[in-house]
Amino acid sequence: MEIQRQLFVSLSLLLVAFGLLMVHSASVTSWPTHFERVYLSRHLVFLAIGLTAAAIAATRPARFWYHIAPWLFALTILLLVLVMVPGIGSRVKGAQRWIRLAGISIQPSELAKIALPLMLCRILENYRARLSHLFFGTVPYAIPVAITVPLVLIEPDLGTAVFLIGGSALVLLAGGWPIRNFLFGTIAAVPACLSILVMKPYQRQRIVGFFETWADFDAAPYQLQQSLVSLGSGGLLGVGLGRGWQKLSFLPEANTDFVFAVIGEELGLLGTFSLLALWCGVYLSGLRMLSRLDLRGFSFVAGFVLLTQVVGQALLNVAVVTAMVPPKGISHPLISAGGSNLIVSLLSLGIVVSLSRDCVVDEDRT
Repeated sequence: MEIQRQLFVSLSLLLVAFGLLMVHSASVTSWPTHFERVYLSRHLVFLAIGLTAAAIAATRPARFWYHIAPWLFALTILLLVLVMVPGIGSRVKGAQRWIRLAGISIQPSELAKIALPLMLCRILENYRARLSHLFFGTVPYAIPVAITVPLVLIEPDLGTAVFLIGGSALVLLAGGWPIRNFLFGTIAAVPACLSILVMKPYQRQRIVGFFETWADFDAAPYQLQQSLVSLGSGGLLGVGLGRGWQKLSFLPEANTDFVFAVIGEELGLLGTFSLLALWCGVYLSGLRMLSRLDLRGFSFVAGFVLLTQVVGQALLNVAVVTAMVPPKGISHPLISAGGSNLIVSLLSLGIVVSLSRDCVVDEDRT
C-alpha cells in the first residue's frame, strides 16, 4: 500500500513539474518582456501555497475530514455570499467570482469542489440507513446542493455549477443511492436546467459555435479555430519546446485554459499522449491506493470523488481544447497557470492521500 501511495505522489509531482515547464513556455509573447516572468512568478507563489496545503492535508488522519466537513462547507458558503458583496467581490469580464486579498485572488467556487463532496459524504455516513427512502434519502442530500449551486450560478458560473452537480451525483452513485432516486432527481432538474439555458443566450451561442466547428471551420469560434490549428501544426513530435508560434498572441488564454493546445504544438502528439498517460497513472494508482477501504465508507467515497473530479476536469479541458464538447473556460489541473484551481487541485490530491490511510478495511476482503 505504501508503494502505491509513493507512486501516486510521484506521478502527481511529475504533473506539477510538467505544468511548471509549460506555464513558462506558454507565457512567452510576441514582444518578450518581463510579462512571462510575472506569470511564472505568480504560478510559483500559488504552487508553493498548494504544495504546502497538500502536504499538511496528507498528514491529517482520515477522520479529520469527516469532522471538519461542516465547518469547511459553512466557510465556503460564507465566501460565496461575500463574493457578491460590492467592494469585497471582484468583477472580471462580467463575472463576479473572486475575492482579492493581499494581491492574491481567491475563487470560492473552486473551494466548493472540495467542501460540497465532503459534506455530502458526511451526510451519507450519518443517514445510510435511510438511503433507500425516497423522501428522507433525498432531502438531506439536496439541501447542501440547493444552497451551493444557486450561489455559484448567480456569479455567473454555469460550468462550475454543472461540475458541482456532477460531483454530487458521483457521491450518491458511489455511496449506493438507488437508481430510482436518480431518475426522480433528473426529472425534477430538467425544468431548472432548461430555464437556465433560456435565460443565457450566449450559452446557446456557444453550443451553436461548437457544431459550426465541425460543419464550417471558418464559422467556428476564434478560440477553437486557433486551438485546432495549434494541435494540428505540432504533428507527431511537435515543433520543439518553447518554439510554438500560436501562443504568440494568436491563441487566447495560451497559458491557462488552452495550455493543452500549446503542448500539442510544441511537443506534438507524443507530448499530449504522454500527459494523458500521466493522468491515467495518477488515477489508477489513486484507485489502487483507496481499494482496501470500505467501498461504501466515508473515506473511500470522498477519496474516489475528489480524485475523479481532478482527473475528470483534466479530461474535460482536453475535450474543450479538441472541440469535442462546447467551449467553456476551464483550467487544466496542475498544468494551467496557477490560481485557486491549482491550490484546490493539489489540496484534493493531498486529502486523497490522507483518506487512503483510513484503518477501516472492507470486511468482505479480509
